[in-house]
Amino acid sequence: MIKRRKEEYKCPLEVTMEIIGGKYKGVIIGHLIGKILRYNELQKLISHATPKMLIQQLKELEADGIIKRKMYPIVPPKTEYSLTQRGKTLIPAIIELNKWGMDYLKEENIPCAYNGENN
Repeated sequence: MIKRRKEEYKCPLEVTMEIIGGKYKGVIIGHLIGKILRYNELQKLISHATPKMLIQQLKELEADGIIKRKMYPIVPPKTEYSLTQRGKTLIPAIIELNKWGMDYLKEENIPCAYNGENN
């Protein structure tokens, strides 16, 4: 697990947001709902993330036990990512956050390319 910034938290939401609040962490979790994806698939789905940022976010989620990484010893290397049991407990929250975002976009008349996949 990643070393937390604090010895004690004043609010459970503080640690939750520290774990899933990275720029792309929630999006990564959302894409992994019910799926196993390779790194290049995640990179295509989150194309605005730099490779360095995506790798960092994946490493942090893995260190926190939210996702698991499976590497295959082949050339070229093959790496797959999926949700752990702990990660799967976040699915209802991620779905609700997604719904909230869709409602917000609709209310503000902001276009979204989301196709309804996963949720």
